[in-house]
Amino acid sequence: MSEIIETQDLNEILKIRRQKLSDLQKEGKDPFVNVKYERTNTSGQIINDFKKLEGKQVSVAGRIIARRMMGKASFCNILDQDGKIQFYIKIDQVGEEKYEEYKKYDIGDIVGIKGDVFKTHTGEISIKVKEIILLSKSLQPLPEKWHGLKDTDLRYRQRYVDLIVNTDVRETFIRRSKILKAIRSFLDSKGFLEVETPILNVIPGGAAARPFVTHHNTLDIDLYLRISPELYLKRLIVGGLEKVYEMGRVFRNEGISIKHNPEFSIMELYEAYTDYHGMMNLTEELMSTVAKETLGTTTINYQGQEVELAAPWTRITMVDAVKKYAGVDFNEIKSDDEARKKGKELKLDVKDTSTWGEILNLAFEEHVEKNLIQPTFIIDYPVEVSPLTKRKPSDPRLTERFELFMTAREMANAYSELNDPIDQKGRFLKQVEARDAGDEEANMMDDDFVNALEYAMPPTGGLGIGIDRFIMLLTDSYSIRDVLLFPTMKPRE
Repeated sequence: MSEIIETQDLNEILKIRRQKLSDLQKEGKDPFVNVKYERTNTSGQIINDFKKLEGKQVSVAGRIIARRMMGKASFCNILDQDGKIQFYIKIDQVGEEKYEEYKKYDIGDIVGIKGDVFKTHTGEISIKVKEIILLSKSLQPLPEKWHGLKDTDLRYRQRYVDLIVNTDVRETFIRRSKILKAIRSFLDSKGFLEVETPILNVIPGGAAARPFVTHHNTLDIDLYLRISPELYLKRLIVGGLEKVYEMGRVFRNEGISIKHNPEFSIMELYEAYTDYHGMMNLTEELMSTVAKETLGTTTINYQGQEVELAAPWTRITMVDAVKKYAGVDFNEIKSDDEARKKGKELKLDVKDTSTWGEILNLAFEEHVEKNLIQPTFIIDYPVEVSPLTKRKPSDPRLTERFELFMTAREMANAYSELNDPIDQKGRFLKQVEARDAGDEEANMMDDDFVNALEYAMPPTGGLGIGIDRFIMLLTDSYSIRDVLLFPTMKPRE
């Protein structure tokens, strides 16, 4: 028996449910006084182990999501974390008083049942009820079962309802947990040490982003929610922890879109004595291994596009990618003035102060990114947009950096890490100049990090992966909000 809820009877339904609760409380049967219920099995265990459990008594608990009343008997479906299972309740099994009480239960109520496992004439694994108890009363009606909760804004705001009525949403977040576990397992097997670094930072660093600001009353100083764990993790490399990673939340005071949420999950790792080529190899192996372990395949279908994660992946320089898709060879452009002229021809947002490297990066963003569907490493970024990266010995305008793109989205970012403290300080000063000129996303000076580098950091490769975007790929989710349990939402007035 499904519950179809029209706007005009919603208030009446709410009144009826509250009255039912009041009546139970007056009868000394308040469901909210129950503090514990002993379960022997979940729905999944019963279904998977039916041959062992057939005819045996089990105890399960879950939420009523559907029922069919047939006079003195009833079939009912309950939902637990594993899924749903049917139970069959008859008046002559539980007694007239308990059966009448059960008839007053509502869709959404949480019950505990004891009974014997059997299979119906139609072949459905079920439980023949001997005892039933109301464990919690639902005062709000669930959405009508055939249509579910389709309003995306309401789904994100009331994820608890979304998880109840949309089984595919439950599966997405179960898979998210498995993906995170698989990433950790892979890195642990490679000898990486998982660490935790501060979320409250005196200086936000490691990325170009606008931070969130808070204030510590006792110290009377402003602090920033971290935009990246990078600079702390590299301090650990200086300290002799040669392979480290951290997976957790970072916070960036930026817009909200299908690809962006102000707080999101990132995984950053650093390994001594390797470079960005080593990071490319590691990225290929990590992502393909996690896909194989969690999905059973490296061939992914994302929003109708087939993506192959099996190595090797395409590797192409930013200069060659711009030449391929925009028809301009930046290797032939020798000055900033010439680059600005060419940038205007490409209809880029060129400023009077724009440099060769900045315009190359703009040309890439405008003309190349949208074409990168299969996994592609874009390598050798301009130094102007890579303040923490080693320069290429063969061309000091460029750095040993790559970003990984697939489905026209950036998925990862990696460097041969800059370990020259003098060069690093100079680049920080350039970032400070940009910040003073109005760029709120430019890096601040971090003297302690420069001091750490002066103690000598070995040659190091570093990698950052956008965990949420990777999960979007592996769960075929269109929006980042579909893989965040509680995405940031503007409060309703």
